[in-house]
Amino acid sequence: MTEPEQNLDYLEQQIPGLTGAAVGVAYWQALASGQRVLVSGEDGIYQVFPDGTQKLVKPAGRPLSVPVGTRVKIP
Repeated sequence: MTEPEQNLDYLEQQIPGLTGAAVGVAYWQALASGQRVLVSGEDGIYQVFPDGTQKLVKPAGRPLSVPVGTRVKIP
C-alpha cells in the first residue's frame, strides 16, 4: 500500500470518532441554547429539556436486527 493510501485509510478510520464528538457537541450546544433534543432510549423516543428532564414522545418496540445493506421502510 502506498503512503497516500495509508494516509487516506488512517483519515477514514478517524471519521466515526469525529462524528461522535460532533454529535455530542451539537447535543450540548442545543441544550445550552435553551432548545429541546430528541433522543432514543430503551423503550422509546424522548424529548430532553435544558433542565435535564425527559418526556416520552413515542414508545418504541424492540430494536430491529437487520442485515447490512437491507433497505427498511419506516412508516
